[in-house]
Amino acid sequence: MSNSNELELNGKQEFTITVYTENRIGILNRIAIIFSRRKINIESLNTSPSEIEHIHRFNILIHETEEVVRKLARQIEKQVEVLKVYYNTNEDIIWQEMALYKVPTDTIAEKVSVERLLREFGARAVVIRKDYTVFETTGHREETDKLIEVLQPYGLIEFVRSARVAIIKDSDGFNRKLREFERKDPGEEVIENEFLDKEKNVFSM
Repeated sequence: MSNSNELELNGKQEFTITVYTENRIGILNRIAIIFSRRKINIESLNTSPSEIEHIHRFNILIHETEEVVRKLARQIEKQVEVLKVYYNTNEDIIWQEMALYKVPTDTIAEKVSVERLLREFGARAVVIRKDYTVFETTGHREETDKLIEVLQPYGLIEFVRSARVAIIKDSDGFNRKLREFERKDPGEEVIENEFLDKEKNVFSM
């Protein structure tokens, strides 16, 4: 997250925008266009199934002012397939990012200090080969970045980090809101041949 001085100077900080949408072709592109037209960089984007069947959830990380984020959320909600949009600061969410590190296996085998460092960061081996070993760890960006610095002197071969996944702390979830809406405003039941006995009135010019 941005430091306090930066926040005071330009009012920007990290926001996670959560978008619930129908799973339709093209929705990702239309959402991305909303950001690109405003020249706003997406720091991280994750899409996955949500707690509701057939409904997908986007987690979009950006660095902006709250006023800009509020306008973005309103604009995204105007998309036909979008059901609901939330935006939160880092303090309002529980979030994680997963990272993979590829390092030479002989280095791990020869230097006990490297293995100890990996354990300190909660890293676990997911692939072990003669020429390299891949470790995985999960945490905040500062933690995964720190492990990059630690492994560089030992011949870090490759690094990749996933997009952010986040859950809102003080939220009952969109699933509950959707169920409440369905109870309060249920869809009208379709009645077969409802107007059959009113044929003359329906089709009269």
